[in-house]
Amino acid sequence: MLLTYRALKRRAHTRNLRITTANGVDESSYVRIGGIDQWISIRGEDRANPVILELHGGPGASNLIFVPRTRAWERHFTVVRWDMRGAGRTFAAGGPEGQGEMTLDRLYEDALEVTHHIRTRLGVDKVLLLANSFGTVTGLRLARDHPELYSAYVGTDQNIIGGGRDTSAYDALLARLEKAGKKKQLAKTVAMGPDRSAWSAHEWAEYAKTVVTTDPLTYDTMKTVVIRSLWFSPFHTLRGLRTYLKAQTFSEQLGPQAMSIDEYAEGTDFRLPFFVFQGDSDVLTPPEPARRFHESVTAPVKDFALIRQASHFASFRHPDQFLDLLLTKVRPVVWAEAVGS
Repeated sequence: MLLTYRALKRRAHTRNLRITTANGVDESSYVRIGGIDQWISIRGEDRANPVILELHGGPGASNLIFVPRTRAWERHFTVVRWDMRGAGRTFAAGGPEGQGEMTLDRLYEDALEVTHHIRTRLGVDKVLLLANSFGTVTGLRLARDHPELYSAYVGTDQNIIGGGRDTSAYDALLARLEKAGKKKQLAKTVAMGPDRSAWSAHEWAEYAKTVVTTDPLTYDTMKTVVIRSLWFSPFHTLRGLRTYLKAQTFSEQLGPQAMSIDEYAEGTDFRLPFFVFQGDSDVLTPPEPARRFHESVTAPVKDFALIRQASHFASFRHPDQFLDLLLTKVRPVVWAEAVGS
C-alpha cells in the first residue's frame, strides 16, 4: 500500500511539473565540470525571466527533491539546480571513488565553471546566486569575488561562521538537552566543546542531527518537508533514495573544513545587491548571527527578512513566503539592473 501511494504521488508530481509554455525550458544532463560529470537541471516557464543558480546545502544534499514544492518559482525565474560533487546524481554517476578532490576550494572552482556554463547555455550576462544552508559558505565567497557574474546574492538558512566568536546555537542546544533531561547527549555535546574547528566529521554530523531532533519545529520540518520530499521525489527511484543518503554521509568530510572560516575577516564589502532571508525560528543557523552580519555588510542594495514560523529549510517549508520575498525585494532590483545594462 505504501509503495502504491508513493507511485501515485510521484506520477502526480510528474504531471504537475510539465512545462508546456512556448518559451519554457526543461532540460537536465551531465556536464563536465572540474574534471568529472556533474548533474545540472534547468527549469522555467519563460527563458526571458531572470536566471537563478541555486547552491544546495547538506553538504551533499541535492535540492532536486524540492522541485515539486517550488514549482511556482519557475513561473517567474529560470531555476538552475546543480548536484555538486559528492551530492545526488553527481555522486551516483561516479560513486565515492569518482568524486575527485573533496574540498571547499574545489567546490568554489566548480561553481565558477557551472556559472560560466549557464551564462553561455542560457545567453545571459549574470545569474542570481541563491545559496541555502551549507551552500552559503561557497555562496558568500562567490558573491564577494565575482560581482561581474552575479546580479545579486540571496542567502537563506545562512551560515555565519565567525571564527568561533558566536556560540549561541551550541549554547542553546545545551540548554535544550538539559531541560529535556538528555544527560547522555548532553555529556557528549559538552565533551565536544564549542570550538567547531576542533570537531571531526563524525562529531560535526552528530551535532547537526542532535540540533534537528531536539527542536520540535526543526524535527517536524525534517519529517514533513525533507523526508517527505525525498520519499515522493519523481526524480529518484528507491535505489536513488539510498544513493542520495549515501552521498550525504560521504560529503560530511566537507563540514569541518568550513568551521575555521571567519566571514568577517573574509570581508563584508559586497559589490552587488545582498539579501538574507532567514527562518525566524531556525536553531541550526539562527537568525541573529545572520542579522548581525547583514548589518555589517556594505552593498549597493541590501535587505534582511524573516520567514515566519520557519526553522531550517525555511525556503522549502514556506516556498510561498520565499517566492514573495524574491518577487518583492529581489526581482525588481535584478530586473532594473538587466534593463539598465
